[in-house]
Amino acid sequence: MKKVVLADTAGFCFGVKRAVDAVYNEIKKGDKVYTYGPIIHNEEVIKDLEEKGVCLIHTEEELKALREGTIIIRSHGVPEKIYDIIKNSNLNLVDATCPFVLKIHKIVKEQTEDNRHIVIVGSKAHPEVQGIIGWCLNNYTVLETKEDAETFDLPLSTNICIVAQTTINYNNFQDIVEIISEKGYDIIVINTICNATKERQTEARKLAKASDAMVVIGDMHSSNTQKLYDISKAECENTYYIQTLKDLDLNRLKSFRSVGITAGASTPNNIIKEVHTACQK
Repeated sequence: MKKVVLADTAGFCFGVKRAVDAVYNEIKKGDKVYTYGPIIHNEEVIKDLEEKGVCLIHTEEELKALREGTIIIRSHGVPEKIYDIIKNSNLNLVDATCPFVLKIHKIVKEQTEDNRHIVIVGSKAHPEVQGIIGWCLNNYTVLETKEDAETFDLPLSTNICIVAQTTINYNNFQDIVEIISEKGYDIIVINTICNATKERQTEARKLAKASDAMVVIGDMHSSNTQKLYDISKAECENTYYIQTLKDLDLNRLKSFRSVGITAGASTPNNIIKEVHTACQK
């Protein structure tokens, strides 16, 4: 019988659980509920919310057109101007932004006001980074790779503050900080990677090393799940990235003596449990 180990850190993190709970609580009140962007990166959760009447707002134009209802800000956060639009429209506001992301918004706004150029280590296309950019007063650079950092070039008199997308790879952040530090700027480095992200990545790496096969569960649009997959794949060649049980070829797992399972921060427990149970058979 094969050994199946489920990571202790698999599943909803504090910020995601808080955001999802906020939406379900608003649904119970009976008012029309909207989320600005998907509340989290998980299709199954979004589908369930839509079936319960929650509407998804994708653009500022859609937001400006609303005249009533409750707007819930996604866990990834939004630019400052979105708050202004909601307040000016007299809509009810529920802020489900992860507190760790809110902390970054506060940092970059204060540091920009102190005339520091903000360097955000992360993916420019990710909604969390898009939100952070919206608090930087147009004085920022987004660096995703070591190559980006190598080509970073501002006058040496520029004062810099470096922050991170909460879900990025910790080692990548360290590498980029080291490259920028060697360029001779006056730098403040604030490691804003969520502790839960670091713990999840550390456990995934350890579990993948000890396993013949690794299953990583999460939405294909989830940044933190993609990082878990990359980390696991580097340690365990037989690593499989799935959204739900139906994506997993259980027959393929039968040849392995040990299987590790982890999941992204926006993966519901019922999906993790279903996969875990199936792998044990």
